[in-house]
Amino acid sequence: MAIHLSIIIPVYNEEKTILKILDRIEKTKLSDFSYEIIIIDDGSTDQTLKLLNENKNKYTILIKTPKNMGKGHAVKKGLEAANGKYVVFQDADLEYDPEEFTNILMIYDKFDADIVYGSRINYKNYSRSHNFLNLLANKSLTLYFNLLFNCTFTDIYSCYLSFRKDLINTEKLKCYGFGQQAEILCQIIKKSKNNYEIPINYNGRSIEDGKKIRWYHFFSVVFQITIGRFKK
Repeated sequence: MAIHLSIIIPVYNEEKTILKILDRIEKTKLSDFSYEIIIIDDGSTDQTLKLLNENKNKYTILIKTPKNMGKGHAVKKGLEAANGKYVVFQDADLEYDPEEFTNILMIYDKFDADIVYGSRINYKNYSRSHNFLNLLANKSLTLYFNLLFNCTFTDIYSCYLSFRKDLINTEKLKCYGFGQQAEILCQIIKKSKNNYEIPINYNGRSIEDGKKIRWYHFFSVVFQITIGRFKK
């Protein structure tokens, strides 16, 4: 059976949540669609890798890196290994709930979509509130992207970016930092024609909870959007 959805999960020191995420994915699977779960352990130093080795039935592919190379490197490795018609990214913490995959797959099936984006701004039931500067930065980046690419997205840095696998050329991905999602989006938006956005729930972490993004990452994202607009 052809694989419909490749779920790519970069992992770094997520011993508290990784099995919970995998259990949630299992509970949300639809019988009409086939899945593969690709986990990239990015040099975890806690018990994450041990837990994964003890629960091999909960995923399809495990890729191990000998040291921490960053989320961007892990995402690229996952994309290279993906066999599905569509891909979606899943963080290993509990910010995003895999129950959203059901709606994502329904959009693909019903509308033959190229890209399906989950929006934390037009949220479904709840979205955890943090601070105004985060919201301002996100809205500014989204507006800038929409202006350059003539789009109407509301949240381009939501983790739930899903798209047809054949839209991406992993060999052209050069950014391994927080700007990588912008690099990916700039590449696939040029080839896509039928794009959708859906509301999702979001239980975002604070910096105290372990959130890794910082204010200065804003500038790397702007840079990737700018060069991505004119890159062939």
